[in-house]
Amino acid sequence: MKNTNNKVRTMATFLMGSSALLLVVCGSAQAQEGSHQAPVRLASAGNFTILSKTGITDVYASPIVGNVGTSPITGAALLVTCGEVTGKVYTVDAAGPLPCAVNDATLLTLAVGDMGFAYDDAAGRLSPDFTELGAGEIGGLTLAPGLYKWGTGLLITTDVTLSGGPDDVWIFQVAGTMNQASATRVTLAGGALPKNIFWQVAGAVTIGTTAHFEGVILAKTLIAVNTGASVNGRLLAQTAVTLQMNAVTQPAR
Repeated sequence: MKNTNNKVRTMATFLMGSSALLLVVCGSAQAQEGSHQAPVRLASAGNFTILSKTGITDVYASPIVGNVGTSPITGAALLVTCGEVTGKVYTVDAAGPLPCAVNDATLLTLAVGDMGFAYDDAAGRLSPDFTELGAGEIGGLTLAPGLYKWGTGLLITTDVTLSGGPDDVWIFQVAGTMNQASATRVTLAGGALPKNIFWQVAGAVTIGTTAHFEGVILAKTLIAVNTGASVNGRLLAQTAVTLQMNAVTQPAR
């Protein structure tokens, strides 16, 4: 009887250890999918679909849903017309298009400042879940939520999918340029929302001809959207934004 009890206790210990090992393994697998990130706080910059510090040029027509702003306007180009914008066009003087232009230097100064803070927030996130994924080429991949970091540029040469739920967050830290090839798509799956996707890019951003892009771009320099491309998100550039017959739609909050 004593030997039987010892065997029972030994078996119970083994099973408990196996269960603990299984929990550890499952926890490790879950961590591989990416840590939970808080959304980048856009503050007043989130009131804009397109915001630029040095100008917005446009090849007519580019239907834009949401507000557009550039500051300062002096010496810069703002070529978006009222008929293209479902929203307001904010400028710091009377150089903007009439009758839809709103001259509000205080609001624009605050928004441009918040755009810079948002860029720093995204760039300053630590402990990335994925580093140098695909050696900077993410075309063809399905990306889980989390923090991604590249020390060089980022390429999207074929379609890429971001798969996650409506509360999941993606933050992409790109030290170089970001280029999306023509006729490719950034696609969302599983209920993922563009308002929770942040592309922080130190170099210039180019979205190729007829491509489709999802998410909020926080660019240190130029955002160039080529002919016929579409964006479901925000274009927030610390220099200029160039449009060429592009549909740009603000994401639902």
